[in-house]
Amino acid sequence: MHKPTVVLILTLPLVAAAQPAAREYRVLATTKTSTMEKELNEAAEVGYGFSAAMGGSTAAGNEVVVVMTKLPADAPRRSYRLLATNRTSTMQKELTEFGNEGFDYKGQTVFSSAFGGREVAVILERLEGGSKARILYRLQATSRTSTMQKELNQMGEVGYEAVGLTVAQTSLGGNELVCILRKRAE
Repeated sequence: MHKPTVVLILTLPLVAAAQPAAREYRVLATTKTSTMEKELNEAAEVGYGFSAAMGGSTAAGNEVVVVMTKLPADAPRRSYRLLATNRTSTMQKELTEFGNEGFDYKGQTVFSSAFGGREVAVILERLEGGSKARILYRLQATSRTSTMQKELNQMGEVGYEAVGLTVAQTSLGGNELVCILRKRAE
């Protein structure tokens, strides 16, 4: 004789999978780098922070395009500087100047300027009311990858971190690897 089988079914309450927080974006696009810096700071004034950048051909022509993300209401406001040049000496000078004011590297791209050249554009950010500790920058530019590796290793030995790399056309007409490195001042 078969004994009846007892089946016990346990149910657990359904737990909804955690949904990622909704995000709000603002896309900025312009053909002028000077206009982009103004738009970055206007977006920052209403609570947005830098997310990504690119330069290149869009349906509107050659543009710098930046994506900004809405920050939490209690996040510190930010201010931005956009540096754009096809001369590495000018870029190094400007990076040093803004690094001394506490501006931190956020991104870089190559942008075709209105004058027909290709400029490296770098976006720097500073948190308002935050630390304005100096940031030291070094710009390494070369047309040879083997040279770049040697130079990067030399900078790495003294604590510099590579944060951005682009290929840009120089004022002499050749292509150059442009790498930006940074370290916090002691």
